[in-house]
Amino acid sequence: MPIPDHVPARRYVTVKDAAAYVSVDIKTIRRHIASGQLTGYRIGRAIRIDLEELERNMRPILPGV
Repeated sequence: MPIPDHVPARRYVTVKDAAAYVSVDIKTIRRHIASGQLTGYRIGRAIRIDLEELERNMRPILPGV
């Protein structure tokens, strides 16, 4: 079944690629999945991360905090 044009495509990447994308260790991504801060999607034995969700979870550092 084809995906309708009005549905945005989601971009899934490996845990390794997600870690490289935000310049953190793989363990950090796995910790965020384990704590529920980030959703991991299992496909067979592989785990994938939605890049949009990863970007939404990033927070700016505020001065004085």
